[in-house]
Amino acid sequence: TMKLAVAAVVLLATLAITIEATVHFKEQFLDGDAWKSRWVESKQKSDYGVWKLTAGKFFGDAEADKGVQTSQDARFYAVSSRFEPFSNEGKPLVVQFTVKHEQKIDCGGGYVKIFPADLDQTNMHGDSQYYIMFGPDICGYSTKKVHVIFNYKGKNHLIKKDIKCKDDELTHLYTLILNPDQTYEVKIDNEKVESGSMEEDWDMLPAKKIKDPEAKKPENWDDREKMDDPTDAKPEDWEKPETIPDPDATKPSDWDEDMDGEWEPAMIANPEYQGEWQPKQIDNPDFKGSWVHPEIDNPEYSADDTMYKFDSISVLGLDLWQVKSGTIFDNFLIADDVKEAEEFGEETWGKTKVAQLDNTDNKKDTDGANEEDENEDDEEEGDEEQGDDEGEEPTEEEEEEEEEAVKKDEL
Repeated sequence: TMKLAVAAVVLLATLAITIEATVHFKEQFLDGDAWKSRWVESKQKSDYGVWKLTAGKFFGDAEADKGVQTSQDARFYAVSSRFEPFSNEGKPLVVQFTVKHEQKIDCGGGYVKIFPADLDQTNMHGDSQYYIMFGPDICGYSTKKVHVIFNYKGKNHLIKKDIKCKDDELTHLYTLILNPDQTYEVKIDNEKVESGSMEEDWDMLPAKKIKDPEAKKPENWDDREKMDDPTDAKPEDWEKPETIPDPDATKPSDWDEDMDGEWEPAMIANPEYQGEWQPKQIDNPDFKGSWVHPEIDNPEYSADDTMYKFDSISVLGLDLWQVKSGTIFDNFLIADDVKEAEEFGEETWGKTKVAQLDNTDNKKDTDGANEEDENEDDEEEGDEEQGDDEGEEPTEEEEEEEEEAVKKDEL
């Protein structure tokens, strides 16, 4: 009877947890072009890049791996999807999605933004205020990081840690977990890559302690660890010139002093020169150590246990710039349960990753053969046209476009 009662309690607790878990947004693009009815393209610019539904050049499953792909080079992209507004107060917030840079991306964003309910989707742009920006960003060899930016009191705050993103051609799963205790975790491919607290890893709040403005180092504070030995004296024979006349030099036989002036031998380094004399160093008996500036409580600091809270989460958007298009976004999830996100990740990305890798290898073999054929054709036909160099670095202008786009996002 006792065992049955315990089992019933465990079952009820499990059911309660299951019932409480809420999925606020999920998008897998499994119904063809119907996705266009759920996503709104911004009209703020007239030349935004076009999105297309595809599983890409290689995939693990032709249908399950379909997502929205950037299709035009050197373009800004802006599209978003709305869901029922909610607050994450008192609950975890999990944001998760997959990114596939099958184009060997050189410079471009792969992140998402989470917006409040008052966003005008048709006017979404780089300056639109958001709650969270999360995901990979790549530009050249220097920028390969995961952005985690939170908006707090109208200002965007960047994470102080450097989180490396994946930069290969495969699909990767990115997960952000934000907890009510104001801790966070970032996962890539369902593996933790970073964690910590909002207060420590973002400059949202003023410092708890500041240097005491009234404190000054005492004038008699001796912070010299070593000092000159007062008993040490310079040897009498120390002073030697740095250079001396070359003793082996001889005046040329044709030297004419009337025409050439007085002959002087060339100067050479003095082998007996010892440099500038320095007294020996001894321990300073008055050494007090390095003076440490005293700190006091910062009067401007005030703890805030609601930094994690966003009151009206309602839109997920893709607002980014790409030099070389081809990135595929898929398997979006916004929920309040970490286990739900882990399972969804394994059911989607997890089920197709191995097959995708196999197909990637096959694709490379095929591409290599096709490339050889194309090169032979080019030589025979004398075709001078060149395709894109996949290893080419973005131009300075393209990098500036990307930097400008990201700076707008960070402001």
